[in-house]
Amino acid sequence: MTELEDRLERFETLTAECELIAKLATDSTKREFYLKLAGHYYELADETRRAVATRAAA
Repeated sequence: MTELEDRLERFETLTAECELIAKLATDSTKREFYLKLAGHYYELADETRRAVATRAAA
């Protein structure tokens, strides 16, 4: 597994963890924070996924 694939896996894990925390949060401020953080990690994972695909195609 390459460094990019490791990073992709980590971002996907962080996205899922933040989504779970947001789902379990009773405080609406914390819920919104973790949803926003999950969105950020999702974007990072998406960018990394594209980089992995580009590198694989090269």
